[in-house]
Amino acid sequence: LVSERLPALGWRGHLAFPDEMEALDGVLSAGFGVVIIETPGNPDLAVLDIGAVAEAAHRAGALLVVDSTFASPVNQNPLALGADLVVHSATKYLGGHSDLTAGAVMGPAALLEPVAGWRKTLGQTPSPETAALLARSLRTLDVRMQRHNANAQRIAEAMANHPAVRQVHYPGLPDHPDHALARRQMRAFGGMLSLTLEGDAAGAMAMVDALELFLNAPSLGGVESLVTQPVMTSHADLDERERARRGIGETMVRLSVGLEDADDLIADLEQALARAG
Repeated sequence: LVSERLPALGWRGHLAFPDEMEALDGVLSAGFGVVIIETPGNPDLAVLDIGAVAEAAHRAGALLVVDSTFASPVNQNPLALGADLVVHSATKYLGGHSDLTAGAVMGPAALLEPVAGWRKTLGQTPSPETAALLARSLRTLDVRMQRHNANAQRIAEAMANHPAVRQVHYPGLPDHPDHALARRQMRAFGGMLSLTLEGDAAGAMAMVDALELFLNAPSLGGVESLVTQPVMTSHADLDERERARRGIGETMVRLSVGLEDADDLIADLEQALARAG
């Protein structure tokens, strides 16, 4: 979108990395009008300071848009931290049952009015049955997120001590580089985490194939637990150098932790790691 589609429409874009946030004023001085961030990020669960980015964006006269899909509104409220608009893939936690495709944008009426016009023109309106399913799901969002949060925390803590796991990427762990920030701007840390395994790509693939409760699928946020390898799915279009810059290695696996029993999920991960050697 940023490197190919927007330039075709005459719009400039710049892809910034978390370590560039301190230099954001310099980037925005080139005249950009919108800053879009995702926090926590996919797939490394990096957390960005929403308030600090909002201040930088507003100093330059730009808007801040936050993709808060991984957190859900239960765990994080970017509008209260200074963001201008918040977007969610409602396919994920808002829907929560892997049975609908939708999106949502939230913010003040003055900013949503032009969005509504483009949505009508482009046809991005959910069908009545999809809207009904989403309304159903929102009634249980809070209680579902409590279980997602608790299960992911348990799994992250268990995997942090496993000899076959080199690193656990989860902001709920004290040794996560953004843990203190996450504690300030999030109520809880969500149901997504990634593991960087010891060994090589073949071993990571063998581990994924050995899982029995985690389904191998690239979505997230549903009641069932899913596993995926970012180098083969969400980030397959990036070359090896670009993935390395983003810290996405061939032994990274991403987990979307569902609502099953946490002990069963931990046992499944342990047996898969053992079988993969």
